Amino acid sequence: MKSPLENRVALVTGASRGIGAAIAKALGEAGASVAINFLNRRSAAEAVAKHLDSNGARAILAQADVTQKGEVEAMAGQVAKELGSIDILVNNAGVTRPQPVEEITEDDWDELIDVNLKSAFLVTQAVLPAMRKQQWGRIINLSSVAAQLGGVVGPHYAASKAGVIGLSHGYAAMLAKEGITVNAIAPALVETGMVTSNPRARPDIIPVGRFGHVDETASAAVMLATNGYITGQTINVNGGWYMS
Repeated sequence: MKSPLENRVALVTGASRGIGAAIAKALGEAGASVAINFLNRRSAAEAVAKHLDSNGARAILAQADVTQKGEVEAMAGQVAKELGSIDILVNNAGVTRPQPVEEITEDDWDELIDVNLKSAFLVTQAVLPAMRKQQWGRIINLSSVAAQLGGVVGPHYAASKAGVIGLSHGYAAMLAKEGITVNAIAPALVETGMVTSNPRARPDIIPVGRFGHVDETASAAVMLATNGYITGQTINVNGGWYMS
């Protein structure tokens, strides 16, 4: 039986660990070739690539700072050269900085906006020409329940993740007739290092009474990558914390 994403090429940013690594693995298991973007954690990215290779999926490493336009454009060129035109983009790269509101500085604000929001814009702009040329693409942006409820990190994080939803709406509206879908996923308290290191993140906040698993977010990404009729939506993977 043909895999649903056979002959498709996916780029996942921030894919060396956590949700990004789980999405990269799930897309590879669904048949895609996967470019694993990372910044500093090469050994972790290599482990993801090894997992994909052992499961019969083609994978490459794509090191880049996704807040820097030049590095993003070089990465997109590398992926196209080594794997082919990018069909699926998952903008997952992100950073949290749990802080009391009075301690948030302008530098903290700039960092979170750059990593969580600007990077999604830069990478999307870099891959769009090829998607538009082939009239097919799937863009999946990782937002957060913080965009909807404020969350447990701070207003700088909530604002960056709310921006991701607006960014997704804008691209979805402009690209709907070109075979390109754009959606957001908004997880809540998925059990990763970013969450478990935050003392304000407690499983009892979640109606289902537990943290989410990375695979539960990854399965939503695969669904969006294989569906051509869902666009402009925010898929909530949050254990019932925010109901839409």
